[in-house]
Amino acid sequence: MPERTKPTVLSAGIDVGSSAVKAALIEEENGDVRLLADGVERIRRRDPVKVSEELFERLLGEANRTRDDFDYVATTGEGELISFRTGHFYGMTTHARGALFLESKATGAIDIGALHTRAILMDERAKVLGYRMTSQCASGSGQFLENIGRYLGVTLEEIGPLSLEADNPEVCSSICAVLAETDVINMVSRGIGISNILKGIHQSMAGRYLRLLTSARAKGVVLVTGGLAADVGLLAALREAAEAQNADLDIRAHEKSALAGALGAALWGAYRFRKLSEKGLSLSA
Repeated sequence: MPERTKPTVLSAGIDVGSSAVKAALIEEENGDVRLLADGVERIRRRDPVKVSEELFERLLGEANRTRDDFDYVATTGEGELISFRTGHFYGMTTHARGALFLESKATGAIDIGALHTRAILMDERAKVLGYRMTSQCASGSGQFLENIGRYLGVTLEEIGPLSLEADNPEVCSSICAVLAETDVINMVSRGIGISNILKGIHQSMAGRYLRLLTSARAKGVVLVTGGLAADVGLLAALREAAEAQNADLDIRAHEKSALAGALGAALWGAYRFRKLSEKGLSLSA
């Protein structure tokens, strides 16, 4: 049990997703936060718990710290199986907190994950006010886009820039992943260029995301979080869709957007540690 409130709190956040583990180590002092180390590691059919532990140990080395230095290790996503965690936080609360940390003007976030996408509304304290999630269909997910890229022979990193080169996007089905993939096969057989195929897919995904945001009644600055936040083609398509629909949305992304969940977990962990310390209570998961 802490005897007094510490001037500096070290906290770690680990976000275990369907396809990747993200982690962030922070140092918080009187509300000022410094990012010590961060990283993303693809799971690639490995044990997510083992991947999480290896990533955490690597970041500890980069920050020149040990596990014992940390006051709180927070998990989110599918991280409840991590044995060395101090506590676990729900994904929407961590993405809301992380989004607000990365973009102070954000009133919403859209978390585009490997399997699902969710629109989150929050207030200035990162309290979740509402949300909407996609259905189980995978046509609007990161895994779907990765599968399409694999079929077309391009990497995830190449998809965005190629999409921006499109001059005549081909409409793609937005009904389901199976139909969309069939569309792509037909497009290739008809000689449609890769850039126009990818742009059409991005437009289809953007339409779905915009409907998600409008149904959640999102307005103002919305930060894109999750791995696909780095897809410049998808961001462009989403901004174009919002403009075409006259939606009151300012779609933004940050270079650390993929880490929003991990950052939010670390920040909530530091907050929980301080609150419990102030009350003289012990930590518990």
